[in-house]
Amino acid sequence: MAETVLITGCSSGIGRETALSFLADGWEVYATARNPADIETLGEKGCHVATLNVREDEDVDRVVSRIVDEHGHVDCLVNNAGYAQPGPVEDVPIEQVHAQFDVNVYGPLRLVRAALPHMRERGKGTVVNVSSAVGRVAVPGMGIYSGSKFALEGISDALRSEVEEYDVDVVLVEPGPVDTQFYERANGEIEGVERSGAYERFYEMYDDRRAVDGGMPGAVHPKEVADTILDAANVQHPEARYPVGTVAELTDYARILPAAWLDKLYGTVSELSTSNWAKKYLG
Repeated sequence: MAETVLITGCSSGIGRETALSFLADGWEVYATARNPADIETLGEKGCHVATLNVREDEDVDRVVSRIVDEHGHVDCLVNNAGYAQPGPVEDVPIEQVHAQFDVNVYGPLRLVRAALPHMRERGKGTVVNVSSAVGRVAVPGMGIYSGSKFALEGISDALRSEVEEYDVDVVLVEPGPVDTQFYERANGEIEGVERSGAYERFYEMYDDRRAVDGGMPGAVHPKEVADTILDAANVQHPEARYPVGTVAELTDYARILPAAWLDKLYGTVSELSTSNWAKKYLG
């Protein structure tokens, strides 16, 4: 009997590639997204598709119950759905902070609470939480997003030990920049930020980065992240964390640096970004 996987956020990017990677490996794939039209092509390729908004308890319960009814078990849960809320901490409205945590933290928790009882009963399962390199080291201007991923990391670390006795694995996949539409949505989210006037240097840096054609430096293809997720689901004793890409690997080392060193590094990058860097690359 084929193993089953439930993947959230499959409309594009990492989620879509993950669904295709698991499908090619012979899994029964339940690909989900808020808008069913976004995943129709995955259904045509052989995935089971379902509407799932991770902010809605009823959606979560319905999809997990469907998998159990149709196959009897949930072998792997991939919590991929998420987005980035950029902006200086002071400028991001509380409503947007709530929304960020509802998707990036409470969403995975809803899925875990629904799927975990079935995994425990069976004595087998893997939970893969897609975090981020900035879930280990926060960066200025991304404090709310980093905070949500820091929370996901802390919860995952605790959960990993709690469910070890049931032979359930909990894995964190930590990509650096990925070549997806993720940053396009982030560009839209910053429009709702209430600019206090105190952090114009950040907004200049952000606008400069958006103006550079080619996306984020060091970005990896989403398939690289998808294949890492699949590998973590297939091995008997997965690692606790899988950084993906050079930027993520470097960030993993950066977290052990003293805070004063990181602060100085951020200041240097900020100075360069608002002067020489912008002039050199933007003309």
